[in-house]
Amino acid sequence: MKKLVNEEMVPFASIFYSASDIGAAKQLGYLRYGTAIMDAVDSTTLEKLENAFEKLQKSDSKSLLKKYLTAEVFESLKTKKTSYGSTLLDCIQSGIQNLDSGVGVYAADPEAYAVFADLFDPIIEDYHAGFKKNDRHPPSHFGDAKDFGTLDPEGKLIISTRIRVGRSIDGYPFNPCMEEKHYEGLEQKARQVFSTLTDDLSGEFYPLTNMSKDVQQRLIDDHFLFKEGDRFLEAANANHFWPKGRGIYHNSSKTFLVWVNEEDHLRVISMQPGGNVFEIFDRLIRGLQAIEKKLSFAHDSRLGFLTFCPTNLGTTIRASVLIKIPLLLAEKKTLDEISKKYNLQVRGTRGEHSTAEGGIVDVSNKRRLGLTEYDAVNEMYCGVCEIVKKEYQLANKK
Repeated sequence: MKKLVNEEMVPFASIFYSASDIGAAKQLGYLRYGTAIMDAVDSTTLEKLENAFEKLQKSDSKSLLKKYLTAEVFESLKTKKTSYGSTLLDCIQSGIQNLDSGVGVYAADPEAYAVFADLFDPIIEDYHAGFKKNDRHPPSHFGDAKDFGTLDPEGKLIISTRIRVGRSIDGYPFNPCMEEKHYEGLEQKARQVFSTLTDDLSGEFYPLTNMSKDVQQRLIDDHFLFKEGDRFLEAANANHFWPKGRGIYHNSSKTFLVWVNEEDHLRVISMQPGGNVFEIFDRLIRGLQAIEKKLSFAHDSRLGFLTFCPTNLGTTIRASVLIKIPLLLAEKKTLDEISKKYNLQVRGTRGEHSTAEGGIVDVSNKRRLGLTEYDAVNEMYCGVCEIVKKEYQLANKK
């Protein structure tokens, strides 16, 4: 992303943006001054926005979008536009089409977090456990992976453990603003980096374009393959030019993966059966460090790493387990108490918007912003340890 290059242009830009917008954008360092900043939101988009807001207000949606897109906020933002050309509609369209969304907004480009801050800031504060608009994300700190052991030594409850981060490559917009050349350029950059990975991280990249049926089936069987069709991403215009520029890298042991141009530019993933958090976190750290030597990522001093979804700011870390806890699931109040205490998120067997199958759920840290990478993993680790302990206690009572 281009940094602010001429601060003398701020007064000129303030004709179109308020002083607070300019200040926020300067703080982020991603506001680009050019002809796009002068373009008014067209009448067609304004009409769509008005209709969308009316639809949202009449709905029984429980999304954070509805909670915080008040009439006052809507009026203040509906005519604003980033220099990438993104409008409020680009940010909220997924939540409007999918009224069952939990959050309901995406950042159409890096500037959206500043230009539409009146909407994003309260959503970020709500989701990330009180991270206020004047708070600043701490510097990255992964700590020592050796501090973590195995979550379920008896090996009866935890099916697998997965830790991932999202990254946006500096110099590129997010999905709604990406052109075909962006997808292809990002894929090429990623492939060049993958070719330098060695030892247990070395492997092969599989582009989705013209993928053979054999490779496709193998990736499906391994539960690695991501595919077009997610209605939330589709509504957010995140599936442009599919499948161009998309692909999956994994090492020979299938424990280190990188998704290219799925939701974010990169999703770096470390995973394996069981609950050995040390091995999984250590591998993630080493893989991420190797990639960072070759690529520069979009990062802000207040919000940390910038990605498409406001739930994935800051560390962007999601540390999760697939765990079988049928007894504790029947004790919803107890599970909710543990989840609240450790800031955990409990999802269905197949992730967000799915149900528990056979007593199996996905449990992860909820907070990604306002704490270090080490602390984010530690919240999951301590919370799941308590869940495991409680499930065994319930089993012993039977």
